[in-house]
Amino acid sequence: MLIHRITVSVSIIFAITLGLATVLIEKDWVDFAALDIYTIAQPSIVLDDEGAIIAKFELDKRAPIAFDKLPKTLIQAFVAAEDHSFFTHSGISARGIVRSAFVNLMHGKVKQGASTITQQIARLMFLSYERTWFRKIQEVFIAIQLERQLSKEQILEIYLNNIYFGRGIYGVEAACRRLWNKPLQELTLPEAATLAGVAASARLYSPLNAPGSATKRRNLILQSMLKLNFITPDEYKNAIASKMAINDFAPGNPIRMYTQEWIRQWAEQTFGKDVLYQKGLKIKTTINTPTQEHAEQAFSDVVHKLRIRLGDKLNGGLISLEPSTGKIKAMIGGYDFRQSQYNRAMQAERQIGSTFKPILYSLAMRAGIDMDSVFIDEPIEMQMPNGSIWRPMNWDHKFNGPMTLARAITKSVNTISIKLFLKISGSYVAPWSRQFGITRHLTEYPSAALGTAEATVEKNAAAFNVFANNGIYVKPYLVEWVKDEHGNKIFESAISRKRILDARLCSRMVNLLELRMLSAQRQYGKNWLSSQSIGKTGSTNGASTTWFVGATPTLTTALYIGCDDNTPMGSSLLASTTAFPIWHRFYKQLPATRKHFYKDPSLNEYYVNWITGEPAANKYEADVITLLR
Repeated sequence: MLIHRITVSVSIIFAITLGLATVLIEKDWVDFAALDIYTIAQPSIVLDDEGAIIAKFELDKRAPIAFDKLPKTLIQAFVAAEDHSFFTHSGISARGIVRSAFVNLMHGKVKQGASTITQQIARLMFLSYERTWFRKIQEVFIAIQLERQLSKEQILEIYLNNIYFGRGIYGVEAACRRLWNKPLQELTLPEAATLAGVAASARLYSPLNAPGSATKRRNLILQSMLKLNFITPDEYKNAIASKMAINDFAPGNPIRMYTQEWIRQWAEQTFGKDVLYQKGLKIKTTINTPTQEHAEQAFSDVVHKLRIRLGDKLNGGLISLEPSTGKIKAMIGGYDFRQSQYNRAMQAERQIGSTFKPILYSLAMRAGIDMDSVFIDEPIEMQMPNGSIWRPMNWDHKFNGPMTLARAITKSVNTISIKLFLKISGSYVAPWSRQFGITRHLTEYPSAALGTAEATVEKNAAAFNVFANNGIYVKPYLVEWVKDEHGNKIFESAISRKRILDARLCSRMVNLLELRMLSAQRQYGKNWLSSQSIGKTGSTNGASTTWFVGATPTLTTALYIGCDDNTPMGSSLLASTTAFPIWHRFYKQLPATRKHFYKDPSLNEYYVNWITGEPAANKYEADVITLLR
């Protein structure tokens, strides 16, 4: 009797479930006419700090390609990448659903999808990308209806003409034109696999954004095509050996495009690609067009000459800030965006070398050590934790005996920086450096005195800007505000400030950092700047990176020159002949709206011999410098 009741109950539950499923399947979940609707998209515009348009973000979507015009290789590549059983299933993959359901139940939320190509169209054309159980159920029933109403060929045609490839590019035809500047019919096997690879994630696998990841993904798809007998072993071997040869044929300045791309990525992540490319945003940036143009010209001219001497691998990055606000007035992410999309101003973390020394010396000054104190430049030997002996050298491999700290930082003497580090105690240096925004690879070892810490150009500019901004750290930013299509402000940056140095100490540091620039002023003569300036060069082992950080009261800039793989450029190569000429050429073109840094009125000038530290009667004697106290 009990068994009979259970059987009846199960039968009733099954009948109800079957009936509910039938109702759900028969329900009109979507209006298929929506597939033919063409919405007029409003491009978003990017403005400079004066309101002039400097870029547009708009859709790149070509006329749809009919199924019979789609290359067979392309269809096979997408099937191999996304849905092996596409031509045989009814819209959903039962095995995939069971597998993903198990994973999702284990995590207590929708963690993994089981999307066929048909389900992807359901999500792409009718649903959001939000990962919820209800959306997943909707996706399944829409996919079933799509399969009932459309042929496999129609489904693939819709899919390939609407898939997103990043940067506002929709559809395989637009992607092919953008990446290789040719029609879809001329697509090669490795190129087809490359396009198919982007389907999983335009952000992660687009060759425009991540050529390395795109290559790995392409090769996996080629391997899958081989297993499915879509290609022969010889075709696979030749395709796998081919380089990821793409070219971004979007028009634009090859240097300016780094800035545009950074803004595009930020806006797409913040507001979503549909809003960015279709809803007519206005994005007000902090970029000053004349300043950006001067920076680009100086960078391009000098790096071009250096590449002739040192090879085409040479590259670099630059950031310029408004001292009081942190507004980025110019940004250079590299020499040519079409050759490499890696943004060296925002992404590259490099050892900062001797540009770290002003941070160390400011801590020494705060600890009560005067810059007329005399230290001895001499050979040093130290036993490292691993038992090896460390013998640090100066950049010129010479030792010059006694000298003041003022001379030591101006001449960038490594041995004295190490002695100063030990005198202060290394345990204080890392916390002090973090206040300047330098946080990576800080150690308590004496080698930290030579700038083994790593930072991006942006962070190094912000750190040095403390001295230009009367001791106050300000966080850099590039986007001022964003307005929607109705003129409503939907985003606004706020200035983030914190005082690190008091006005007296900062004024003394500005005086100290001006010494190197006064030496350059004598070298350049009448071709020097018309305003006060401060600066510091820096270099790492073998000159794999050469830095210059410098400022006038109007603008603070950090820049580096080096190869992306950290290949040494040669120990004889100096920042004074690589990075500094870019800075000087750039600043020579800028208007000097302010002539002098702030100087605390309670400080007095005094004159010392910068070798012996002895007082001097006036500043015109040999080897005499002016300090503040």
